Amino acid sequence: VQLQASGGGLVQPGGSLRLSCAASGFTLDYYAIGWCRQVLGEQRELVAGITKGGNPSYTNPVKGRFSISRDNAKNTVYLQMNSLKPEDTAVYYCNTIPARNDFWGQGTQVTVSS
Repeated sequence: VQLQASGGGLVQPGGSLRLSCAASGFTLDYYAIGWCRQVLGEQRELVAGITKGGNPSYTNPVKGRFSISRDNAKNTVYLQMNSLKPEDTAVYYCNTIPARNDFWGQGTQVTVSS
């Protein structure tokens, strides 16, 4: 039973990435899911969430640039990140809402740099 975040990489400022959060061993349908990010030495922060019914929410730093969605048929939640900025550089994690400690995983590194 786990969540696996993937899709990170190195991108130039202004570029885009799409992250995936794939569930294995359980069905995502029954859970609200959140994307968080963490810079080394700082606290992990929530950036986006999506309810079981598909209603999204975003924190101010990413509002208007990031889009969260879910595909229950693929048991996956996505985070489309556009107009990326250097300050978006972080390790990105997905988890249920509320979070489960055993679901944090290794995350996926996003680096925004020219």
